[in-house]
Amino acid sequence: MIDLSPPPADDLISDTTDQGFMTDVIEASRETPVIVDFWAPWCGPCKQLTPILEAAVQGARGAVKMVKLNVDENPVVAQQLRVQSIPAVFGFVDGQPVDGFMGAVTASEAEAFVQRLGDLGGGGGLEAALDAAEEMLEQGALADAAQTFGAVLSEDPANARAYAGMVRVQIIAGDLGQAKAVLAQVPPELAEDPAILAARSAIELTEQAAGAGEAGALRAAIEQNPDDHQSRFDLALALMGAGDNAGAVEMLLDLFRRDRDWNEEAAKTQLFKLFDTLGPKDPLTLSGRRRLSSMIFA
Repeated sequence: MIDLSPPPADDLISDTTDQGFMTDVIEASRETPVIVDFWAPWCGPCKQLTPILEAAVQGARGAVKMVKLNVDENPVVAQQLRVQSIPAVFGFVDGQPVDGFMGAVTASEAEAFVQRLGDLGGGGGLEAALDAAEEMLEQGALADAAQTFGAVLSEDPANARAYAGMVRVQIIAGDLGQAKAVLAQVPPELAEDPAILAARSAIELTEQAAGAGEAGALRAAIEQNPDDHQSRFDLALALMGAGDNAGAVEMLLDLFRRDRDWNEEAAKTQLFKLFDTLGPKDPLTLSGRRRLSSMIFA
């Protein structure tokens, strides 16, 4: 008889320190997604959220793990991740932060967060169909991808990833108006789902790229003045519009290296939007996140 009981809590939920963060979170998340709960003993909402998260993690039966970090005793990592208020929760997959939220959430919202993180680490069921649809999308088979995303929605009308896929189909097809129409059909309860936020970011990036300016002129402006951060930022947008996402990542990483706080951390914000649009498993996302993390934690 197969044992369907969840793993012992000690195997799923633990505490860590600034010194142990690399092992307990970064390295551990390469095997299993890890949720980090930033808390403090004086924080009332933390006391409400932590048991809700713990229950959701245990309910996931080992698909994710949870690590708790007391920011009073261990402030360094929280400062590096720019945690400005608690409770704050980050989800790590393959050594990189891929999702998160701040403040208390309901039990159902916590369960949805855990489910999303678990799917990023493996997934199953309709996830295989979605993976296939995204591969079709990458290969340019837009009609086949749209048909598969539609089939998933017929089975699961609240599947945020399928809606996001339909938005991407329309963006690649060059029909931004239809992409917005698809986004408008998303149920209100999915509005803050990371996949839907990523789809919204993709539309925003497409619109921004359209008005970014001509790449040659922007390169000339940067050569004349390497500290022209606005031109460097606009060049990244222009490169996105031209389909050169790798070049855009390089520009934004260079801008972050030069002045991470410029325009309220615009470079990092734009990188996250681009990573969200590309998807967490895209090689460019993985390498870009690693390089960005090395700058943040340096």
